[in-house]
Amino acid sequence: MDLITIFLLAIGLSMDSLAVAVARGASIGKISRPQALKIGGFFGAFQALMPTVGWLAGASFISIISGVDHWIAFILLSAIGAKMIYEARSEEDGSGGTESLGLWALLLLSIATSIDALAIGISLSLIGAAIALPAIVTGTVCFTLSSLGAALGSRLAKLFGNRLKIIGGMILIAIGLRILLEHIAQ
Repeated sequence: MDLITIFLLAIGLSMDSLAVAVARGASIGKISRPQALKIGGFFGAFQALMPTVGWLAGASFISIISGVDHWIAFILLSAIGAKMIYEARSEEDGSGGTESLGLWALLLLSIATSIDALAIGISLSLIGAAIALPAIVTGTVCFTLSSLGAALGSRLAKLFGNRLKIIGGMILIAIGLRILLEHIAQ
């Protein structure tokens, strides 16, 4: 697999993580550089890890996960999106939000946005392609885009406030729904 193909694959796999990072940055509001790097680090690590796991598992793993992967992504993204919308609405009512960069939230988001990378790893295994370079490039691209996305979301939140948090929650739900519908349509 040539470097251009690997790079394009990495960009494609990073798009869901980028969108979620923008939404996460918006939901937090004021985000520091270390926080943006933490988001990027989680997303980038999972985008590198999941294709590697898929590649190592090969064809035997696809039968286990392929029937439910889209449901897992849909449920995780929809639940987190609904929580963001609820918290944004609570803040409008004066209740205040509790958005953070907790370990569990970042793990769930990282898993939900990297399930497609798992499938790519399985596919690369089936065609006999190497995994090291695609995993490293994908993780690096995702880290970079997600870190920048989180910082951008934070800046946009300053301009649009809770409306952006609501939009971010709706984006997460839409990504989850898109994943679900793409798999059901196959």
